[in-house]
Amino acid sequence: MASADLRDELTCSICLNIYTDPVTLTCGHSYCRVCIDNVLDTQGVRGYSCPECRQLFNTRPDLHRALTLRNIVESFLSTHPEQKEVGISCTYCDSPVPAAKTCLHCEASLCDKHLKKHSQSAEHVLTEPTTSLGDRKCSVHKEILKYYCSEDAACICVSCSLAGEHRGHAVETLNEASEKKKEKLRNILQKLILKREEAEKRVQNLQKLRIEVEEKAAGVTEEVTALIRGIMEQLEALEQRVLSEISRQEEQVSLRVSDLIRQLEIKKEDLSRKMGHIEELCNMTDPLTVLQGRESDSADYCDSEEGDNEDRERDDNKVRAVGDLDVGLISGTLHSGLAGIVTGVKRQLHVPANILLGVNTASDMLLGVNTASDMLLDVNTAANDVTVSGDMKTVSRSRMKSRPETPERFQSDQVLSSRSFSSGRHYWEVEGSESGWWAVGMAYRSIDRKGRQSEIGCNNKSWGLGRRYNPYYVIHDSKSIRLPPPTPSSRRFWIFLDYEAGRLSFYELCDPIRHLHTFTATFTEPLHAVFRVYGDNSWLRMY
Repeated sequence: MASADLRDELTCSICLNIYTDPVTLTCGHSYCRVCIDNVLDTQGVRGYSCPECRQLFNTRPDLHRALTLRNIVESFLSTHPEQKEVGISCTYCDSPVPAAKTCLHCEASLCDKHLKKHSQSAEHVLTEPTTSLGDRKCSVHKEILKYYCSEDAACICVSCSLAGEHRGHAVETLNEASEKKKEKLRNILQKLILKREEAEKRVQNLQKLRIEVEEKAAGVTEEVTALIRGIMEQLEALEQRVLSEISRQEEQVSLRVSDLIRQLEIKKEDLSRKMGHIEELCNMTDPLTVLQGRESDSADYCDSEEGDNEDRERDDNKVRAVGDLDVGLISGTLHSGLAGIVTGVKRQLHVPANILLGVNTASDMLLGVNTASDMLLDVNTAANDVTVSGDMKTVSRSRMKSRPETPERFQSDQVLSSRSFSSGRHYWEVEGSESGWWAVGMAYRSIDRKGRQSEIGCNNKSWGLGRRYNPYYVIHDSKSIRLPPPTPSSRRFWIFLDYEAGRLSFYELCDPIRHLHTFTATFTEPLHAVFRVYGDNSWLRMY
């Protein structure tokens, strides 16, 4: 029983035989070197793992020779010779001796000793030791398979080739067919190796991209955090400034009120004194004394109604002079401070204020964006049926004009911008008419000037957003996509160009801002803004 238990401990869990050249993984499990190598060879694409405990390894694990386990195996086999694994034994040896070759003709396995005495004639075909001799012979003629029929893709014997169902077929020896198949397999293997290398390269590029994105995200996070912290500090400073102004005004008003109260208190005391003197006279019973109180008849005691009105008016004027908080000054201080903060933020981010207020789709556009507010229309490209405003910012539908015919001028109702973009990130705003048809976008200057192929999106040199009555649509290379209807009362749009990234995006400036569409392309020429107005009362304006 102890021997059986020890044998179990010395058995490889892969081949289920006694360990041969045992090695140990870092997880502690041991295997035959050949067995674990074969298992690891089949892994690798999704990582490596131990066959028993399934512990994962990022790289192919090192195989450490289990010297102590090897000594135990050798000791066990030396004391239990009946347990020694010899694999396929020699047919002619009395005791189990490992076979070196198997003769298909003799249907016998031979050790090295008997192999020396074996016939060397061609009919005695030797192969690696095997017990599956039936697979090596023709199932019909019971002869050794020596040839390969390329027409039927089958291994055949001599009789199959001469008199069997493969008679007259193109045949070749197994070695020749095997070499040809190996050559094909080598070619396939080479292609697979290239594909695997390509996949590995893509994985590396994606990993690199992930690292770059992580680093960029960290940088943007740091910048945004610093920006928000700065805004909060500025807001706190503005809060203190406004609160200080409120406190200053409150203190001034309070001082004026206190002074007026003191004056009124003095007046109250004087009136109380006069009231007491008069009450004293009214309570006297001696007529002579009452009549002799001449001061009670003076003007100080008996003011006329007109004098009372003057006193009341004078007191009211004093109360009005006290005033109230200067709300206008407070509002001006707050407004100017907020305007300064917003201006500073816009200068740091290079984006319009409405983008700053919250467009999720523009979060990757916060840095390095340039406004194209100085972009003007190129009247030399304007068709005769469009009008360009004096500030070169607005294009509208008009009656036919008489302009010189040049190669640059469109025959259809379009016009290009004079400015072009061949690098960087840029944005600008466009407002469109509520009625009529119009389209706006980007185009190469090499776009045709005549025919339908010159219109925005009806070629591979322009990309556009259009509005035909109510629905939106985007178009490129004559392929259009219908978009959801516009937001009511919204007529402004934001166009964003990232030349290197090959992105042209359109946004509807509503609340919240709505992303309409993004074209992706590899731009090969400088891009100009292009505008088209067709239909009465249609117009477009740049900002």
